[in-house]
Amino acid sequence: MAIIETEAALHEAHRGNHTHRDVNGGWLRPAVFGAMDGLVSNLALMTGVAGGAAGQQTIVLSGLAGLAAGAFSMAAGEYTSVASQRELVEAELDVERRELRKHPKDEEAELAALYESRGVEPGLAREVARQLSKDPEQALEIHAREELGVDPGDLPSPLVAAGSSFGSFALGALLPVLPYLLGASALWPAVLVALAGLFLCGAVVARVTTRTWWYSGLRQLALGGAAAGVTYALGTMFGTVVG
Repeated sequence: MAIIETEAALHEAHRGNHTHRDVNGGWLRPAVFGAMDGLVSNLALMTGVAGGAAGQQTIVLSGLAGLAAGAFSMAAGEYTSVASQRELVEAELDVERRELRKHPKDEEAELAALYESRGVEPGLAREVARQLSKDPEQALEIHAREELGVDPGDLPSPLVAAGSSFGSFALGALLPVLPYLLGASALWPAVLVALAGLFLCGAVVARVTTRTWWYSGLRQLALGGAAAGVTYALGTMFGTVVG
């Protein structure tokens, strides 16, 4: 009896300590990458305009226009993408729901065969499938998870996806414009603030990867800096040609 209690205690302790990180990134990944997208695209836009020898007002207007256009574009694209995905899943769930209603025994046998293929003893697999199939909604949820890889009760919201994309992109895109709005008259403060934001975003991304924070930060800093440098050079070239 003491041995059984000890094993149970060890098992419970193991369950309490055995945890995993959120490999999907949860809200963190899309928010950080949305902000990063806003940062890189608006920084590149503003440096490109500045490279063409545009005035301060033109650079600021370009940054604000890039912020608005990019944020609305991201929100619209994310809404359409998630809504389409949700509609597809709901259509497939309707198909599965009809099959469960018209051919319950066939669906039960299909579920039992699935468990058997995963190593469950045939008799036990049939019994598990029979018990799980008693409740139509539970049966639908199990079939959806096993066959479609989705949870019917946890489908993504298009409005939430659009709102989070809009907000994170706008926040990232605001950073290069902010120094100008606070009184800066040169490009370099905007570049410094944007590059610092890129390093911070890269460091935060390390929370959902196996990389160290400084490596992720420096990588994003290099990529964003390269994008800004290339667009500045292109802006200079185009400004010379157009001018």
